[in-house]
Amino acid sequence: MNTQKTRSPWAWVPTLYFAQGLPYVAVMTIAVIMYKRLGLSNTEIALYTSWLYLPWVIKPLWSPFVDLVKTKRAWVVAMQGLIAAGFAGVAFFIPTTYFVQMSLAFFWLLAFSSATHDIAADGFYMLGLSTGDQSLFVGIRNTAYRLATVFGQGVLVMFAGALESGLIFPSIKGNIPVAWSITFYLLAGIFVALALYHNWILPHAAADVKRPNLSADRIFKDFALTFVSFFKKKNLGLMFFFILTYRLGESQLVKIASPFLLDAGDKGGLGLTTSSVGMIYGTIGVVALLVGGIIGGFLISRNGFKAWIIPMAIAINVPDLLYVWLAWATPDNIWLISTAVAIEQIGYGFGFTAYMLYLIYIAAGEHKTAHYAIATGFMALGMMLPGMIAGWIQETLGYTNFFIWVCVCTIPGILASILVKKQIDPEFGRKK
Repeated sequence: MNTQKTRSPWAWVPTLYFAQGLPYVAVMTIAVIMYKRLGLSNTEIALYTSWLYLPWVIKPLWSPFVDLVKTKRAWVVAMQGLIAAGFAGVAFFIPTTYFVQMSLAFFWLLAFSSATHDIAADGFYMLGLSTGDQSLFVGIRNTAYRLATVFGQGVLVMFAGALESGLIFPSIKGNIPVAWSITFYLLAGIFVALALYHNWILPHAAADVKRPNLSADRIFKDFALTFVSFFKKKNLGLMFFFILTYRLGESQLVKIASPFLLDAGDKGGLGLTTSSVGMIYGTIGVVALLVGGIIGGFLISRNGFKAWIIPMAIAINVPDLLYVWLAWATPDNIWLISTAVAIEQIGYGFGFTAYMLYLIYIAAGEHKTAHYAIATGFMALGMMLPGMIAGWIQETLGYTNFFIWVCVCTIPGILASILVKKQIDPEFGRKK
């Protein structure tokens, strides 16, 4: 029986995209803070967690398999179950002596499951909604994804901090491994509930069916042709220069920002508590990021992408100078720190709008959806490779010189934006 008509999109679109955002922020941000609190060096943290970007880099390679086997609905529910298992595995092994190896193994399970969930959820969104509803709910899905970021980087990190300090369960005060283990068990429980809920609530969309008429050979052959056509685009060198350098500074900063806030003063950090980092970086910072993105989208819709690409490149890069000041001055005023982080994040949100719009711009034409997916894979690669060595660079240079290095790394991205501006149609992005 088709239950699509009896399932309001309000009942499943927000929860589906909350479920899409939460594992990503757990792998990319919460893991960084957890490993820092468990005593890993910045070199180890940046290297290990940057490798976890790989599933998002290569996910276009197995997206045809998701298309070929089972339904998108089945993939969504199955991946949420695997994500729950991944969180439970991390939680179980945190208090052990070999927590690094085992937690990373389960983070890999989480990362691959989450990347696959992205493919299935986005596909189901298009199959389970009419064209009109797809447009109507695009803002809702983005908001739900960002709420997952606030919940993960903010609420959950503050929860872990409250456990560490004994504010919750005083008996485990100071027991950092147990505090983080409980936090990840909570995440596992949330995803068990989400999997059960979505198994019940997701509509059985008429278009979401197995595709027995497609063979694996045919679908991979079509994908190969699509992949090759991506590399036949005009101005290919400039395109990759922009994709791989626009966030070159940010890709390194994002790996070290939380460890810098947490590290003690004698190590050059600001010595904040886990809860304070959750509040400043995970809540105030994410809200600022959202505000920056909203402003960016509004301005581009009025004046077009070409008019704003250079101001946005400056906005995403120049505020990194605030981290140089934080590392040099090491202020202990939490409002000063919060303001600096908020300004940097609002600039990041504002500038990131240009980056995403450029990916849409280069994907235009035949195979638009596949080319956009390939472009986002290279976007993830641009975060993964510099992030891997960010910890080693920081520990070699110290925090102040590292943040100066980050600012130097922003120059190629600004240069790429100046060059790209010449190629862009003045009307692109302008609301008509």
